Parts: sequence; C-alpha cells; structure tokens
Amino acid sequence: MSAATEILVPGKAGEGEALVLTAPISFWGGVDPKTGCIADVRHPQHGETVSGRVLFLPGTIGSSSASAVLMELVHNGRAPAALVLHEPDAILLLGLIVAREMGWETPMAVRLGHGAFDAYRGSIVKVAGDGALIVAA
Repeated sequence: MSAATEILVPGKAGEGEALVLTAPISFWGGVDPKTGCIADVRHPQHGETVSGRVLFLPGTIGSSSASAVLMELVHNGRAPAALVLHEPDAILLLGLIVAREMGWETPMAVRLGHGAFDAYRGSIVKVAGDGALIVAA
C-alpha cells in the first residue's frame, strides 16, 4: 500500500513503526523531550514513544512551545522518523524548520487525509524522499 502526500517540511526520509494517535496532543508537557515518551497521563497513548516512529498526528493542542519541544526531540536524537499530519500546524512545524536551519538532520513532515490514518496503524511505514507513504511490512 502506498499513498502520495504533500510535503509540508522537507527532511530526511524515514521509516519506523506507525504510531497513530487517537487524540490530539500537546507537545508542551505532553511529550518528554529527553525520552520521546508521551508523558500526558490523560492521553490515550500515554507511555508510548514517538522516537523513531512515524507519528500520525490528528492534531495538536495549545502551546506555542510545541515547536521548542519538537526541536529538543530532534536535538536529543528522540524525534519521530517522520510526521504525518492531516493539516499544517505552523507552530509545531516551526520546530523542524529551525532545527534544519541550525544544521540538524530533521525528519520530514507530510500531509495526508485524516481518514487514511487508521490504514497504517501497526504497520512499518516508510516516508520516501518524495513524500510517498509506503507500508514496508
């Protein structure tokens, strides 16, 4: 299975287990930038890690610090392998853009229709350099 996506922020192609979030998340306080674990105890995926996984985000909540947390994840080597959003999130994606400007290797962020997220749950997913989303296993 593969799907064409729109590249929101160019970056390194990535591959990893899909983590399809079932609820929006706040990165500020919701994701530990040192470990990559979802720290928000109220989030349905509490305890899961975003590190090295293809992160399907149904949305983000609130804080303008989301970009700083994502940038810290990149700096700490705990970033997702790629981010898949159903709509651009300028505040979150700013973290990838600034990290890239600082010369750090950043994952790619792409856009895919929200209704298609569940098809990737539990799969190993590759986001190719052209943004194509491919189920690897």
